[in-house]
Amino acid sequence: MDKQTGGNPQKTQDLSQRTRRYALQIIRLYSSLSKSAEAQVIGRQLLRSGTSVGAQFSEANFAKSNKDFINKIEGSLQELEETAYWLDLLKDAGLAKVEMIDPLYKETRELIAIFVTIVKRVKSR
Repeated sequence: MDKQTGGNPQKTQDLSQRTRRYALQIIRLYSSLSKSAEAQVIGRQLLRSGTSVGAQFSEANFAKSNKDFINKIEGSLQELEETAYWLDLLKDAGLAKVEMIDPLYKETRELIAIFVTIVKRVKSR
């Protein structure tokens, strides 16, 4: 049985695809940044955290126990929170276009809400 979606493999596939699209958007944002030292240092941090969300979700799908599953999903949550931080920093420093950051920030918050719900659901069993 699929731990995170209560047995619905379609929802798992949808979330896998969503986190992959998210990673691709992060890559595009990073590629659009100027080559200034500030933008590149922050951008690399963003690239690392934003692209690892989907990787950790993928790992969670092969968890050996609920505890292991929760641990991996919480890892995704940590990466999402860190990504939100780097997005805020890029925006506040004026290092990236707002029209690229705002949709990514919105998606970050939506993914956080989804992953929090998943963790709560699994913990309540």
